[in-house]
Amino acid sequence: MSEFLVQDGQTYVFAGDSITDCGRRDGNSPLGDGYPRMAAELVTARYPERNINFINVGISGNTVQDLRDRWSDDVLFHKPDWVSVKIGINDLHRTLHNTPESTPPDVYETAYRGILQRTQDIGAKLILIDPFFLSIEENADSARKQVLDFLPEYLNIVEKLASEFNAIHVRTHQLFQEQLKYRPADYFCPEPVHPYASGHLVIANGLLQKLNW
Repeated sequence: MSEFLVQDGQTYVFAGDSITDCGRRDGNSPLGDGYPRMAAELVTARYPERNINFINVGISGNTVQDLRDRWSDDVLFHKPDWVSVKIGINDLHRTLHNTPESTPPDVYETAYRGILQRTQDIGAKLILIDPFFLSIEENADSARKQVLDFLPEYLNIVEKLASEFNAIHVRTHQLFQEQLKYRPADYFCPEPVHPYASGHLVIANGLLQKLNW
């Protein structure tokens, strides 16, 4: 018997921002063309006997507050057995630029904890996927270095919440930083946020490894 954690007949919901959305609301419906589709197709290829209902509810541009505001309709409605959440880079950027939609770390933690509690309350298992930034920029005056310096505040919150809710934790920023020791960032991404297929495959592989694929 396989040790893969997602069982036959279960429902798995991918929630997040543009990196999860990845065109799932246009020509690439219903799963998009990013890591949710890759993960679902790899699972299907390896476990054809398992009828798993994969659902992508990512929306480009979302922050964790946007997720909070649509959580009942877009996530809990599906009565999921599994929910993965990948959120935070928009929260960071808007806070760094002091926009009206900014989500500083304390607000991020409160809103994130709220959606996780609601999900745990219906018995779903949780997977938290780190926000990431594909850069090794060291110039202290650069915008990219500012993001890299600020990102650990958000990563620490995800780690804290993963422990608090006994969630599976996929450390994607760490995975990409390891990749960048061997390949340039533009192998994975045209800019540090939105990956090519090669970058999405890193995410999908990291997620599936945590699920004992």
